[in-house]
Amino acid sequence: MILRKASLLIALTAMFACQTSTYTPEVETTEEKDARMEWWRDARFGMFIHWGLYSVPAGEWNGGTNHAEWIRTTAEIPLATYDEFLPQFNPVKFDAVEWVKMAKDAGMKYITITSKHHDGFCLFDSRQTDFDISSTPFKRDIMKELADACHDADIKICWYHSIMDWHHPDYIPRRTWEKDRTAEGADFDKYVDYMKKQLKELLSNYGPIGVLWFDGEWENTWNDAYGEEIYHYVRSLQPDIIINNRVGANRGGMGGLTAEGGFGGDFGTPEQTIPATGLPGLDWETCMTMNDHWGYNALDKNFKSTKDLLQKLADIASKGGNFLLNVGPTAEGNFPKESIDRLAAIGKWIKKNGESIYGTQASPFKDLAWGRCTQKSLEGGTRLFLHVFDWPEDGKLIIPSLGNQPIRSYILTDSNQDELEINRRRGAVEISLPTDAPDQINSIVILDIVGEPIVYEAPKIISAVSNFVNNLEVEIVKEEEKSQIHYTLDGSEPDLQSPVYSGPINLSKTTTIAASCFLDDNPISATVYRTYNKLTPIAGNTVPGLKSGLKYNYYEGEWEKVPSYSGMSPKKQGVADNFDLAAKEIDENFSIDYQGFIEIPKDGVYIFYLTSDDGSIMYLGEKLLIDNDGTHSATELSGEIALGKGIHAIRISFFENTGGNQLKLAWEGPEIKKQTVPSARLFHIN
Repeated sequence: MILRKASLLIALTAMFACQTSTYTPEVETTEEKDARMEWWRDARFGMFIHWGLYSVPAGEWNGGTNHAEWIRTTAEIPLATYDEFLPQFNPVKFDAVEWVKMAKDAGMKYITITSKHHDGFCLFDSRQTDFDISSTPFKRDIMKELADACHDADIKICWYHSIMDWHHPDYIPRRTWEKDRTAEGADFDKYVDYMKKQLKELLSNYGPIGVLWFDGEWENTWNDAYGEEIYHYVRSLQPDIIINNRVGANRGGMGGLTAEGGFGGDFGTPEQTIPATGLPGLDWETCMTMNDHWGYNALDKNFKSTKDLLQKLADIASKGGNFLLNVGPTAEGNFPKESIDRLAAIGKWIKKNGESIYGTQASPFKDLAWGRCTQKSLEGGTRLFLHVFDWPEDGKLIIPSLGNQPIRSYILTDSNQDELEINRRRGAVEISLPTDAPDQINSIVILDIVGEPIVYEAPKIISAVSNFVNNLEVEIVKEEEKSQIHYTLDGSEPDLQSPVYSGPINLSKTTTIAASCFLDDNPISATVYRTYNKLTPIAGNTVPGLKSGLKYNYYEGEWEKVPSYSGMSPKKQGVADNFDLAAKEIDENFSIDYQGFIEIPKDGVYIFYLTSDDGSIMYLGEKLLIDNDGTHSATELSGEIALGKGIHAIRISFFENTGGNQLKLAWEGPEIKKQTVPSARLFHIN
């Protein structure tokens, strides 16, 4: 066996050497990328594993119990103290074959494990550092054993690798609390060279690797130029490898999608979240914890239910994404029992229903009240997998706005494939179901149809604002050209006698609009409703003695919410032209409270857009208009309000914890397109 594996490794290494010489960046065709991405797109479901020295303290330090893989920085542990975990890491119960078996039995097609997390500790035997598995009592190369087990089980092995490194002397910036580690003499380019050498080890010594999953790219020392260099370097070592977008520097926070113009790798990485709608044309993968932590925390028992996880899997697949579900093993090398139980239950469901997940494409429907849908192409048609979360009490499953001719329908787990009765009802397909659901979490009903799906979505009722002061112009739009829109202005369901939409509707009073699409005198879409309220604006004031700019108070401290400022003394006070003072102050741990007045030029409904990193709140007069509070990356929230011409009091409170630093206020209103609020509209009085 040892000789066989050694021979295989030599052969693989030679193969990769040949590939290195043939890889040419920036010439990959769409067809070539599709071929490279095919296995990943078909897989839909993978296991994430966060494991390292941080499993030793198991989430607890000096009385704090909410730590995990970030414990070195969240608990502010000095480097020398953290190094003391090395002789304590001895996972004698680790069994790579058993881990891989649990993943495979759960229906997972790939495993992504932390070769190195932000703490810099390596789970593999690296020649570049002693801060690795060979310096622990365990000594065995965990990555080698896991890679071999994956190759034997026909599961893709993938590496998570942190760009950020709190241990390496050349990685900068240092943590703000590290007073004992100066950055003097640190050379970031030397660190990048170190990382490249480690990546070469990971891509040369362990056979074919499915994905290189980067993380920790958000600090200002990393940029897209480094990311693009690393991307091409990695693919020069293994041309068929897939690389996530965190190799670049412009990932949009937890939403996980790369900002326009940024270097985005091969797929996006939403974290702990599922995009609200599908992302056509984009490859993406939601990574998510089973409980509240990535690494092992012994006291964290807040595990998601099997029902929640299975329905999340269906939701993600229905939107064309992959689900990377995390396990945080113990320091001994065991999976937590709660994780084992959920993996087994998920596997039991997938064994019966996996056809509805693997190799499927995103749903043709934007919304289904009872569940989700995935699809596969058939010869001359399409198979729709209807994931029914809420079994209908009346036994009638309604598939709205489907324009195709049904062929047949049956329940996936019915070995006899007994056909279900199909009827049409007001533009919908209706399937008659048995009384009892085959599965209490997610029952799969198959509907085969002729051709590619044709879905007549409900029309959209659109306007500049949701409410109005004087008059409001409203439009009704649809995506296809065949149908005709009928509408009403009293909230009743449209029929053939209702007016046909031919152009904008002008409202002068509170109105509920209802609209639906008709084809060949038959309703073919759901009905959409929207109510517009005519409002009385908040009266503006005349304020004597106004001066340009806003008063501000500047504070220093560490917060996770906007402080109340009660009993606090500002470090600085003054007048600011606008809300961009934050960019001129220190980078982290401060708060600014702006107060003054804004001049409204005309009666009407105004929308204000508050963007901040981290948290902010906005008051107009006594009304809390926007609550954008909490620690987060740059996030825009909006608020709508009816205001009269004149002067109105305004207050914006902002705090910055760590990371990015941004505060911006924009508006739109009568004869004003969305733009930054001009400084000329902002005032204060002494």
